[in-house]
Amino acid sequence: MDLGTGSPRNRPKESWKTVLTLAYQSLGVVYGDLSTSPLYVYKSTFAEDIHHSETNEEIYGVLSFVFWTLTLVPLVKYVFIVLRADDNGEGGTFALYSLLCRHARVNSLPSCQVADEDLSEYKKDGGSLSPKTSFGSRLKGTLERHGVLQKILLVLALIGTCMVIGDGVLTPAISVFSAVSGLELSTSKQHHKYVEVPVACLILIGLFALQHYGTHKVGFLFAPVVTLWLLCISALGLYNIFHWNPHVYRALSPHYMYIFLKKTQRGGWMSLGGILLCITGSEAMFADLGHFSQLSIKIAFTSMVYPSLILAYMGQAAYLSKHHVIESDYQIGFYVSVPGKLRFPVLVIAILAAVVGSQAIITGTFSIIKQCSALGCFPRVKVVHTSSKIHGQIYIPEINWILMVLCLAVTIGFRDTKRMGNASGLAVITVMLVTTCLMSLVIVLCWNQSVILALCFVFFFGTIEALFFSASLIKFLQGAWVPIALSLIFLAVMYIWHYGTIKTYEYDVQNQVSINWLLNQAPTLGIVRVRGIGLINTELVSGIPAIFSHFVTNLPAFHQVLVFLCIKSVPVPHVRPEERFLVGRIGPRKHRIYRCVVRYGYRDIHEDDIEFERDLVCSVGEFIRSGSQGLNDVGSDLTEINDKMAVVGTCSTHADGIRISEDDIVVDIMDDSANREGSDGIRSPQKAVQRKRVRFILPESPKIDTEAMNELREVTEAREAGIAYILGHCYVRAKPGSGIIRRAAINLGYDFLQRNSRAPAQALNAPHASTIEVGMVKNKRAGKKTDSFFSSQTILT
Repeated sequence: MDLGTGSPRNRPKESWKTVLTLAYQSLGVVYGDLSTSPLYVYKSTFAEDIHHSETNEEIYGVLSFVFWTLTLVPLVKYVFIVLRADDNGEGGTFALYSLLCRHARVNSLPSCQVADEDLSEYKKDGGSLSPKTSFGSRLKGTLERHGVLQKILLVLALIGTCMVIGDGVLTPAISVFSAVSGLELSTSKQHHKYVEVPVACLILIGLFALQHYGTHKVGFLFAPVVTLWLLCISALGLYNIFHWNPHVYRALSPHYMYIFLKKTQRGGWMSLGGILLCITGSEAMFADLGHFSQLSIKIAFTSMVYPSLILAYMGQAAYLSKHHVIESDYQIGFYVSVPGKLRFPVLVIAILAAVVGSQAIITGTFSIIKQCSALGCFPRVKVVHTSSKIHGQIYIPEINWILMVLCLAVTIGFRDTKRMGNASGLAVITVMLVTTCLMSLVIVLCWNQSVILALCFVFFFGTIEALFFSASLIKFLQGAWVPIALSLIFLAVMYIWHYGTIKTYEYDVQNQVSINWLLNQAPTLGIVRVRGIGLINTELVSGIPAIFSHFVTNLPAFHQVLVFLCIKSVPVPHVRPEERFLVGRIGPRKHRIYRCVVRYGYRDIHEDDIEFERDLVCSVGEFIRSGSQGLNDVGSDLTEINDKMAVVGTCSTHADGIRISEDDIVVDIMDDSANREGSDGIRSPQKAVQRKRVRFILPESPKIDTEAMNELREVTEAREAGIAYILGHCYVRAKPGSGIIRRAAINLGYDFLQRNSRAPAQALNAPHASTIEVGMVKNKRAGKKTDSFFSSQTILT
């Protein structure tokens, strides 16, 4: 499926054929994890807390809990309510947080501009961002006034994100291990434990090792595998129901839940941690919304996934209701209800389905980390797009190997489904609780509904999830500590990086220099202009970064065309190409100094360096051609003269505007020995050098004035000479006298993350040969200043 890179909101209206195709494809991407839950739910539930008696009250009670949990949480909550809370077609924890940030103006990104609010996707469906209810208005004002509440909202979103990452560790472990556990029935009791763990580890190593190839080559197999698995468990369920207990449907009555809790009491309450696993993977319906559509996900779940799961659980319950004493040590489990002749084929299908489900959660983990990094909440990482056609197919090497090591550690350390289930259950239910809390705010602030409706939503679903959460948390020492430990580590990393990023930006804002000061210093410094375009990478959307003044002080020369380049993310999933660039002029026109702000959504794919350079030069040329006419001028809070920003699209969006043509030509250059003739009278050969010829293709009308033509000609000459990326490199230290927590966070935590994350040049996709790093070091302890051409140290206030 070619999803492209545009916003799902911009897709044309889908036909029924397209919807059904998307619904079929969603089975392999969205429901791989949820569909494999019958492998381990009953085994985790009956591990120790309760026992299967001849009265069948326990198995009927568990079946009733499973049925109503599947009905209320995935079906009612997600399919009918949460899926509607999309952010211009995108879903997930950060989509809800993004919606709230825009409606309540609590955005944590420091580089926000008023111009960002004019983006097409900033206002969902073109509606107003102001709540229409009086309580909504008061709630919005409270959030905007109190920074503590904004931090709580951010931490809440980060907790949900961290639990999703933790689920990316635990889901592959429990899914693959549970699928492989079918070997217990074909090997002796003494030997099966020596077979399961190595086989599961080999499958997991192979799964993570193949991630860098991407899934687009084998992705077409995902939907058929999950479809075959769902048909398989449905058929097995029907067989067990009609063969063993046709009246098992009576257990669907909620009355059996009451009987179950009354009989089992504390043991039954603790067993809810195992029942909870029947809804693991439900959050994927919302998180993967951007790849499909609401209707396709709803059709796939209601017509295929939900009925198959119900039949599978009913079939297992029907079999167990007639088998109270099982000779095998396997006891309560999925494979014991499979007829002996079919166990091996079912085992193969289960392993394939577990691999598909694990692949989906791994890809989802990569995606959410990319979103966190784009919004300044995660260190810079290398993001590799494994498919040029399928949006969202990405690979992050560092995260992949970290997940593999953690996943293997969980598998080898636990070696049983019970503790893995306890860990996975807590991660799953925590994400759902976070979604419930954020949804209550969305109902009031974004949907403009009454606070009573929001409270009803929180009370109803929050009570159900809180019950499961308490049952999972009580098993802290039996495995539930794993997602908590992982989440605390990732939460510390995210918050420290976000805090350090904010403080670094604030320091840059406070120490920015004026272009007038810089130009006034030019005669005394002897600054000269050299051929080419200089791209000064900066986080600032206004002012001149102090790093540039240090650059010209140490090397008093800069390029004939200067562009202060700011690549930033905005709290929307996608930015349209025609709204990508904000271009303005800094200082007088004759100085050829420009500012370019490039805006990306948190789900956008960044362009490669060649395409990006072409679009950048084209946008500057279009800005020069049009001047301030025909462009959407937006106000700026800058103090410099003429520093007004204008919205300029990419080359592909300039249908009636300026175009750029870049041709590679071969130029013959005489060798150094060309002026000397050899002994045979033959002159030395010439050298063939490849150069780039750049020219702007101008529209026939309106006519361009002479000054603009000269400016365009100078830009083309500079582009032909080449582009140099000038990057500021800094080391951050807390201000002396800061608290011990702040010093530890900045001097140890942020410094470690900064040193071990990707450099700005790699994040910018800048060619290594065209990159210059520049900066300064301030040694606060020694009380003296040392200049360096490659690094700088920032003192936080």
